[in-house]
Amino acid sequence: MAEKSHGTPAKGHETGAHTEAPGGHGGGFPPFESSTYASQLVSLVIAFVALYLIVSRIALPRVGGVIDARANAIEGDLSAAQKLKDESDAALKAYETELASARSRAQAIGNETREKLNAASEAERKTLEDQLSAKLAAAEKQIAATRATAMGNVRGIAADAASAIVQRLTGVLPDGTTLNSAVDASLKG
Repeated sequence: MAEKSHGTPAKGHETGAHTEAPGGHGGGFPPFESSTYASQLVSLVIAFVALYLIVSRIALPRVGGVIDARANAIEGDLSAAQKLKDESDAALKAYETELASARSRAQAIGNETREKLNAASEAERKTLEDQLSAKLAAAEKQIAATRATAMGNVRGIAADAASAIVQRLTGVLPDGTTLNSAVDASLKG
């Protein structure tokens, strides 16, 4: 049973591949044998009928039920979504209406407030102008009175100053009438 060293098989061993088991049947592939063809055809029909009955009575109703349930669920979801969309559209329209109404009310309130403030501001401005006009008239009267008093004093001061200057320069006290006429001529211009 040992092999020879130059690679030839030992006695008693076959070197070919086998497709049949030892002690197996002789002949070809069973589906192609004409003696078993009729029984295989009957087995195929029985298996097909059994499979058809199982699929048509059990599997298809279950699949159909699942498909119907899914279709009903989708239809329900779509109708609920449409209902919610309609509600949200209505809410949006109501919101926009309320927003437009609130804007118009705010604008009306703003205009009314602006008009009231303008009227109050105008009244206050007129009151201030009247007060300032009265104060200005009083100040002008006081300035005129002060000017008249000052001019009266200027004439007297000018006469006294001219008299003192003439006396100092000439050493003689000037005549009052001549002095007054010279001061008056100087003040007129």
